[in-house]
Amino acid sequence: MKFFQTVKLAIKNIKSNKLRSILTMIGIIIGISSVIILVGMGSGSTEQITSQVQSLGTNLIMANTSANGNKQFTLDNVKSIEKIQGVDKVAPVISTNASVKVNKQSENTTVTGTTSNFLDVRNMNISEGRFIADLDVDYRNKVAILGSDIAQQLYGFTDPVKKDIDIDGSTYKVVGVLKTQGNSMGNNTDDMVIVPATTSIELAGTRNVQSVYIKSSGDENVDLVTNEVNQYLLNYFKSNTTSSDRVTSQKQLLDTMSSITHTMTYLLGGIAAISLIVGGIGVMNVMLVSVSERTKEIGIRKALGGSKKDILIQFLIESLVLSSLGGVAGVLFGLCIGKIISISGISVVFSLPVIAVSFSFSLIVGIVFGIFPAYKASNLKPIDALRFE
Repeated sequence: MKFFQTVKLAIKNIKSNKLRSILTMIGIIIGISSVIILVGMGSGSTEQITSQVQSLGTNLIMANTSANGNKQFTLDNVKSIEKIQGVDKVAPVISTNASVKVNKQSENTTVTGTTSNFLDVRNMNISEGRFIADLDVDYRNKVAILGSDIAQQLYGFTDPVKKDIDIDGSTYKVVGVLKTQGNSMGNNTDDMVIVPATTSIELAGTRNVQSVYIKSSGDENVDLVTNEVNQYLLNYFKSNTTSSDRVTSQKQLLDTMSSITHTMTYLLGGIAAISLIVGGIGVMNVMLVSVSERTKEIGIRKALGGSKKDILIQFLIESLVLSSLGGVAGVLFGLCIGKIISISGISVVFSLPVIAVSFSFSLIVGIVFGIFPAYKASNLKPIDALRFE
């Protein structure tokens, strides 16, 4: 029997039992679409996290310099980190929660004290006005830079630059507004107020620098600088010499997060693939039923000279057509649902290789789970088949 004739016959048999065929294909459709959607969501999460980390620069290093016991880490100690070989720029952070007020509008937010390097080290931009200058730090000027959200909340559509703002009862002059940055690795920079590091000491009531952002001179020496800064801090905080997690780099964070998200993507894909196997069992069940229903037909074909091979190929192709139609429908359904999910704000990244592998897997399922019914049909004896009631 020719191949195209066999395919034509398989489609005819599938059409003759439309409802049963559709119900059988649903298992394949759900399996294929689940793989495409879940792997797409995992890839989307990986891409989103990678984008966030890379937006800060892979040569960014973060050092936790919070006070250990009675020993504080001050702005003078920050200058020592600047002298470490391979360090390009350093930006200290002295943070505190404070009440900011403009007229009758009041908000509680994070006030961050830092230096002029902060803008470059954190890869941020100014939308209006200017950022903190070295003179502001040297003379403890009461100037403030606002995040885009806090500026909107306090001033509405009015330009806040050169206007006054009350921070915990003291008057500051707004000199700039940051461009919208969004939530970056857990920090909402759009909702913060930035002041000179020396000025923030009075606000926070402490000289202690909680953390330091360090920009290395290049990606190639990030690990070296990370180790050197970590060693400096271990020597400085002698009471905590066993600590090795004070310093982390964006590169390390990116590697760790990529490893986690890739593992989760494979796990999600594996879970979704299980539904394909369930769909394959459905294909096998339907094909076994089909063999039982068409026992006399098989007997007639064999009696008219049909070989064991012809019967085997016929039922295998029928199983393959059934699973391939389900595969095509599953791909289309998965892409549509993925698009709908992405519209809702969840990142979904479709991968052509994943789609191709998913569809190929549906064909493999059709062949694997169609072999037994096809083998059973091909082994029927003509006499027994013709006598079957």
